[in-house]
Amino acid sequence: MSDRPGPLAGCRVIEAARFVTGPFAGQLLADLGADVIKIEDPDRGDPFRGWGKAGYAPPFLAFNRSKRSLTLDLRQAASGEIVRRLALGADVFIENFRPGVASKLGVDGAALTALNPRLVHCSITGMGADGPYAERPSYDIVGQGLSGLLGLLVELDDPRPMGPTFSDTLTGLYAAYGILAALQARERTGRGQRVETSQLQATMGFMHEPYSQLFASGRPPDAFSRPRASQVYAFTCSDGLALAVHLSSPEKFWRGFATAAGRPEMIDDPRFASHADRQRHWDEIHAHLKPVFAGKPRAQWLDALHRADVPVAPIYRLDEAVNDPQVRHLDMVKPLTHPERGAVSVLGFPVRLDDTPLGPLSAPPTLGENTDQILAEIGYAPAEIARLRESHTV
Repeated sequence: MSDRPGPLAGCRVIEAARFVTGPFAGQLLADLGADVIKIEDPDRGDPFRGWGKAGYAPPFLAFNRSKRSLTLDLRQAASGEIVRRLALGADVFIENFRPGVASKLGVDGAALTALNPRLVHCSITGMGADGPYAERPSYDIVGQGLSGLLGLLVELDDPRPMGPTFSDTLTGLYAAYGILAALQARERTGRGQRVETSQLQATMGFMHEPYSQLFASGRPPDAFSRPRASQVYAFTCSDGLALAVHLSSPEKFWRGFATAAGRPEMIDDPRFASHADRQRHWDEIHAHLKPVFAGKPRAQWLDALHRADVPVAPIYRLDEAVNDPQVRHLDMVKPLTHPERGAVSVLGFPVRLDDTPLGPLSAPPTLGENTDQILAEIGYAPAEIARLRESHTV
């Protein structure tokens, strides 16, 4: 690990957020070297702590590495002074409360930027800060459903949501994107600003292509529109293992695919002569080749398709993915150690910077692990900290 500081070294982030959207944004900034202070309820902490191993569950570990934990009951009047001191020395404040809650707790953008005009205040909501749905509760599947994403991922006649969070993680990603833009603007103006995003906006913002198709044709794409257009096929092989190919539009990939599959006659079949023809006959191609791929084990097919320079990949389970030679080469799994909780593995960085490397990584904090340290940093004496603990403010 390089000892050079990360690109956000010296930047302090206060995160008053729970579950995924705000914590993921904070974690992305921590990955860039920011000092992220996570404010948590003294009794339970982030609710994700309780989703498994006591106080240190996998969902919490996923979004809270390289942070420091400060327990603070924002509902108590005595917390106001702590928040004010934190805000005075902070560069970014992240919260993901429902609209109006931040104002009640005294952590809204207007209150905090009045103290620190350079502060970037990021507010994350489910549906937006205002509008007819603003007060509604929202979690990941609500963002997926309302944005139209879920309608592209499930069979609408038998909907069964599946897979990881999309709306939540996309919202955290877009929030971090907006925060970085605001920090860069501050270099020119000297002023912070409010950054807003929501699950609804972020998830729609992820779907430029399907919405472009809608705007151009007036017809909404379905779950198979993109695979059909991009010539994506998936097959189960004789050993029960699956693979997927993505032919796109270059003719060489179609020719290599048909040849490697042992069906070179398909190249000259008029039904499949052009990319547009293959789009129209996508179901026929799949039906024709399904029994062909079922005739040999996956390793043989992967070897034949790789030799033909066809874009192909095995369809892995997660435990297979982390052991793939290329994934291991990219160092995408990072073992960490917490002094109390022991070994923790997290995903590595998906981006590399050669002059200001990301990291270093540290294991997610236990609840309130850094409370005394952080309070001392903002001027609280040991006796004052003890009184705050007695009053259950921290």
